[in-house]
Amino acid sequence: MADLLAPLSLRDVTSPNRIAVSPMCQYSCAPDGLPTEWHRVHLGSRAVGGAGIVMTEATAVDPAGRITPHDLGIWSDDHATALEPITDFVRDQGALPAIQLAHAGHKASKKRPWEGNVPIRPDDGGWEVISPSPEAYPPFDGDRPAIRKADGDDIQDVIDAYRDAARRSLTAGFEIVEIHAAHGYLLHEFLSPVTNRRTDDYGGGFENRTRLLRDVVAAVREVWPDGKPLFVRISGTDWLDDRESWTVDQSARLAADLADLGVDLIDVSSGGIHPDQTVSGGPNFQVPLAERVREGADVAVGAVGGVTEAEQADALVRNGRADLVLVGREFLRDPYFGLRAVGALERDPEAVAEQWPVQYRRAARR
Repeated sequence: MADLLAPLSLRDVTSPNRIAVSPMCQYSCAPDGLPTEWHRVHLGSRAVGGAGIVMTEATAVDPAGRITPHDLGIWSDDHATALEPITDFVRDQGALPAIQLAHAGHKASKKRPWEGNVPIRPDDGGWEVISPSPEAYPPFDGDRPAIRKADGDDIQDVIDAYRDAARRSLTAGFEIVEIHAAHGYLLHEFLSPVTNRRTDDYGGGFENRTRLLRDVVAAVREVWPDGKPLFVRISGTDWLDDRESWTVDQSARLAADLADLGVDLIDVSSGGIHPDQTVSGGPNFQVPLAERVREGADVAVGAVGGVTEAEQADALVRNGRADLVLVGREFLRDPYFGLRAVGALERDPEAVAEQWPVQYRRAARR
């Protein structure tokens, strides 16, 4: 069996393979944050298409934590109820339903990408946003929603919102929770000295800047069952070598701390904190970051970014560079990337056919 197709067991949960659908925002909800038929089809088709883990887009733990007014949310029990049919369907296809919990911080209150991705001011339907520091996020310095430095009550509210969202995620039937601490959103804003200029217990040195994420992880673990895995997505680096910023060495140090708190897998992405970032893209461009985290902490890692081929993904697992491969844009191009991977890597035609849904098996053999 190809390494990519081997099961991955974390705690009491086993993925049938090492292929995961990376969180990909769809911006397709009404302002109430409830999932639509789009979400049922989008996530369900990837489960039919052979992914072992199917993860939602960034799902807001609080209305003020939405990137746009059209983000998916889980800030009420109604959201959990609406998500349950989707998790049921994903599970029925043999995949694990997973959810990414998020708060957008000072990158919240924006229009959708295809509407310009520009900030929405409160007097135009937007809302006040919070940040570790009150400086406006470039390049919208003069045209941003009201921005406020998070105080102690705000921080506690964020911790409580993540805890409540994890509890609702369990009710909704998710098998894996991922905490989003990457891409310049709130938890990453606290991690990075680029955006965190506080001088209290949540700013300054490494211990203080990582405190909020550690508090959130501990709160989620209070309600998330011991038998179910907890992931954290981080930006492995800010890609800002010309200034004090978040680095891969700090990521490895953080990963060790998170493992001690009960995190089972670090999903290593990168960037998003500032438009001055210089990213070297291309195939596997973030994999070295995942490798460094894997070397520095006793925790599983997920690699993401520039993965388009089954053989490429298999090599990442086979060569010990990652335990899980998260695929984003290729799953948008091909919802059946997982089944295509089985066909490319498995030599036994009968074994290939067995991976396909029974309804599709007449097309499995060529």
